[in-house]
Amino acid sequence: MNIDVAKRIPLITLVGPPNSGKTTLFNYLSGKNFKTVNYPGSTVEYYTCKIQDKYNIDANLLDSPGIISLNPNSPDEEVTVNSLYNHPEFGVPDLVIATADASQLSRHLLLTKQLLTAGFRVLLVLTMRDLLEKKGLKVNTDKLSKLLRCDVVIVNGRTGKGIDELITTIERNLKEIDTKNHSEPYSISDQLSKENLLNLYSEIESLTRAVIEPIDFPDLEKVNKNIKILNPVLQEPSLQPDLFTLKLDKVLLHRKYGLLFFFLIMTTMFTSIFWLADPFMTLVDDFFSYLAQTSSAFLGNTWYSHLISDGLISGTGSVLVFLPQILILFLILGLLEDTGYLARGAMMIDKPLSKIGLNGKSFVPMLSGFACAIPAMLAARTISNKRERLLTIFIIPLMSCSARLPVYVLLVAFLTPSDKPWFGGILLASIYVFSIISSIIVASLINKFSKKLIRTEDNSSFILELPAYRIPKLKVVLKNSYINALHYIKRAGPIILVLSLIIWFLTYMPNHSPQIDTAGLNQQEIIQLEKSERLATSYAAELGKSIQPIMTPLGMDWRIGVSLIAAFAAREVFVSSLALIFRVTDDENIQSSLLTAMQNAKNQQTGEPLFTTATVIGLVVFFVFALQCISTIAVSRKETGGWRIPMLQLIIFTSTAYLFTLITVNGLKLLGIN
Repeated sequence: MNIDVAKRIPLITLVGPPNSGKTTLFNYLSGKNFKTVNYPGSTVEYYTCKIQDKYNIDANLLDSPGIISLNPNSPDEEVTVNSLYNHPEFGVPDLVIATADASQLSRHLLLTKQLLTAGFRVLLVLTMRDLLEKKGLKVNTDKLSKLLRCDVVIVNGRTGKGIDELITTIERNLKEIDTKNHSEPYSISDQLSKENLLNLYSEIESLTRAVIEPIDFPDLEKVNKNIKILNPVLQEPSLQPDLFTLKLDKVLLHRKYGLLFFFLIMTTMFTSIFWLADPFMTLVDDFFSYLAQTSSAFLGNTWYSHLISDGLISGTGSVLVFLPQILILFLILGLLEDTGYLARGAMMIDKPLSKIGLNGKSFVPMLSGFACAIPAMLAARTISNKRERLLTIFIIPLMSCSARLPVYVLLVAFLTPSDKPWFGGILLASIYVFSIISSIIVASLINKFSKKLIRTEDNSSFILELPAYRIPKLKVVLKNSYINALHYIKRAGPIILVLSLIIWFLTYMPNHSPQIDTAGLNQQEIIQLEKSERLATSYAAELGKSIQPIMTPLGMDWRIGVSLIAAFAAREVFVSSLALIFRVTDDENIQSSLLTAMQNAKNQQTGEPLFTTATVIGLVVFFVFALQCISTIAVSRKETGGWRIPMLQLIIFTSTAYLFTLITVNGLKLLGIN
């Protein structure tokens, strides 16, 4: 009897190639009682849980990122493979459940064969049998079990059929472990030569031919006549692609129209994130504004009242306001991935993105960045290559997110003549075009220095398996969207909240009860003037005055500096900060009043107009490049596993913004545009 096994709770590890149904199986076995943690010493995430109580199996279940084989192709895959041999927390698995797509058996059996060769106790679960049956074929599981010398179970991921047999098989395997000695698995790295792999593939192909059987010969012949084989070498019926997939790919992967469909689908997704989430975000924002106002009215005009209403409640609101976007993003990404299209989209856009060191999977996060950098960085999790994932996260803040729009609208309104409103539209469009071109150039430059900036070697090539199209499993997609949203709240939320409180402290203290002349003012005007005076005498203002030497070369004074500091809470705060500093109290038409205040404002050092064409265009340039968002920094820290990359982003992008603003303002002045 193995004493070690008897003393501890058995560990079952789930492994399998991407898109092999591993996550679906994990959800069936775990229910909702699982948690996500980082692999010790890395940012690789995996799930752990106990098997659901109703199955009466006392065992830990571990799910890690998908791998194609025991030959790691990236640092992340290496971590996953190493965890199989000796997980730092759980040790060596007592049982490995390997998933394999029955319709892709010749490729997916490689991992199973390697696991068996390495000495793991393996239970093979075949999924997606329905796709194989559409070709008129089936797998002889008894024969496959004998040839592999391990148990084989078929599970239908859509209906759950086969789970009971799987549970019975797991129970039997665990009992056998209790009663028989088993050896520790050993490394097969010395067997991973090209020749050995070719021999292994040859053996798997023979095995596949032996276990794939036709369901009905006459129908099979009919189907075979109609199937068009992409690769003429693949003559085995089991290797032939799905007929429906072939037909759809003819359209969606068309050399010319394929890109058009791709951009249409991506635009729809982007628009959905941008517009569909907007009313829900407004609801969340309104709810927290109501809470803040109610608590302020209840607690009175005191510093602790402002701490709770403006600091805690508004800070919590700034965390939760992104939830609708995150939910919609992951819902759409899940649907696209489950249907099999996401892999095809990544393949189509891979070539142009490879020019700047990225791959096709980077496109969706970058596109999402135009809505908001927060969900965009979370979407980068789909990129398996660590270096490319970190590089994508690095450049996402350069995408012009929706939070920049209020700033752009104000600055464009300042530049637009009142009798030429169409000019504003052209200016706004030009800003976005400029933002995209600049982002590509900066991304190319960052890619050149990525070895020093990212510090992650990753020699993997871009390998994508195109799964057959299938109907997405809505329940699984919804559950994964919920889990991702929960992770955002749990991990990024506390950091965003703390940083929001710091910003509140800097903009509120020390003169939290300013003395103002209230004669002839209504209550609303008194509150606005108090806020204005408080901000003008705050630590943030002191900080703004201390950076006056930095603002002077830009033709700006400390008041704009304070607004830029306050905008770290969120870019759109820049507008409200300017309104406070210039004592704009007209709530009915704040933009018009603010524009008038800006046109009349004088530089306190030079006495010249503060806002000119040159300085306003300079501010536009600054907001195109600067990382003015605490939430983005917090999420970047969480997704990259440390403060190094977010700090580099902050320093590099803010320095770039300052340099280009300096060149823009002074260059325009030299040209006589001021």
